[in-house]
Amino acid sequence: MFNSRPTIQTVALTAGVRVHVIDDALSDPGRWVALAAEHRDAFESAPFNAYPGLELRMPDELSARLDAFFAEHIRARLGARRTMRMYSRLAMATRPVDELEPRQWICHRDRLEVGPDRVIAASVAYLFKDAAQGGTAFFVPRRDAHETAMLIHESGQLAPAEFTRKYGIPPSYPVASNDWFEKVGTVEAKWNRMIFYDGGALFHSSDIEAPERLCVDPARGRLTWNGFFVCRRAAAAGSDAG
Repeated sequence: MFNSRPTIQTVALTAGVRVHVIDDALSDPGRWVALAAEHRDAFESAPFNAYPGLELRMPDELSARLDAFFAEHIRARLGARRTMRMYSRLAMATRPVDELEPRQWICHRDRLEVGPDRVIAASVAYLFKDAAQGGTAFFVPRRDAHETAMLIHESGQLAPAEFTRKYGIPPSYPVASNDWFEKVGTVEAKWNRMIFYDGGALFHSSDIEAPERLCVDPARGRLTWNGFFVCRRAAAAGSDAG
């Protein structure tokens, strides 16, 4: 399923913001596109998260193989040790800008678990050849933690016009710096590229600058395989924590 001898490139976007990039990650990436096409009708919107499109949860046995690859090659690089739980999904970003909700106008962190002794790692495999559909962008907040938390909370509470009036953020995919977040870098999409990063610590977003190119066809759309890993944080050097 995976390249047995992956070459891992660590990209330092800014202090403390690192992304691990593996090209030619999957041994047969076309298999995943075919799988998505075969189960196209099973993709659905997930109301419990802010993903701007359709998702298909992967069977546990496939997700377990992703976790094994993550454990062997990446987990320690993210300051994590044992995986407590994880899952993966195929996903296609499909929404036009005029259908986005305010929470989809801003970058986000993955909040599967908030305990300080956990690392929430994330992976994205790009399964499309049209790189103009966008890779993944990373941001750092420009306001303090309280103000940023209030913005995030109200992005899920306020009506679109009210959110724009209060925070000055218009409807769009989050692809550039604004008064609230500074964009510190982008990993470009590339066929059969997989990236890993600390999704619980790093603000990130799909870097969709050309939403008119999105579509619901797995063979042509922005198809990705996304993994989410809740891990125990590795003890700091010199600590006797178990």
